[in-house]
Amino acid sequence: MSPPPAVRPRARLWLVRHAQPVVAAGTCYGALDVPADAAATQVAAQRLAQALPAGAAAQYSTLQRCELLALATQALQPNLTIHPDTRLREMNFGAWEGHDWDSIGQSAIDAWTADFALHRPGGGDNLATLLTRVAAALSDARQQAQDGNDVVWFTHGGVARCVAWLLAHGEGPMPRADEWPLAAPAWGEWEIHHLT
Repeated sequence: MSPPPAVRPRARLWLVRHAQPVVAAGTCYGALDVPADAAATQVAAQRLAQALPAGAAAQYSTLQRCELLALATQALQPNLTIHPDTRLREMNFGAWEGHDWDSIGQSAIDAWTADFALHRPGGGDNLATLLTRVAAALSDARQQAQDGNDVVWFTHGGVARCVAWLLAHGEGPMPRADEWPLAAPAWGEWEIHHLT
């Protein structure tokens, strides 16, 4: 009688959000390349380096607030491989970037929420575009996880919300504003999803 087949470990996706950005409260800063607080980045890196399993591979958004956390984590866990991935960048709010949300105006925000998936706030990205690029990255992460090793993304709140939507609904339906997941990891925190 042959032994039962070995159970392959379930690979996971770690969605790690950058530490608190150095930007005035109330500022729109999706694609704006603002730095993260250096001390908070180090604290987050120390906690994450202790939690990550061996063999994990990581991608990071090319915005500096994510790259800094990826590099700080790798310095504490040298066997962590990291690679840049522009698909993990936050949504680009075009002309709204760097402006106070209150100065953007309620009518402009209402126009966005009325056509939530397809409207381009500030002339930047629309949510459909963001979902498409996150879905492509998620498909690659599933391929990468075939060996059972975890995948780590150093990314943003918007990308984490896209992953939550895609895991719950797939790539077909486009969300309305009132359906969009509001929960995302806090700055310097993470959430874990199974990939296989």
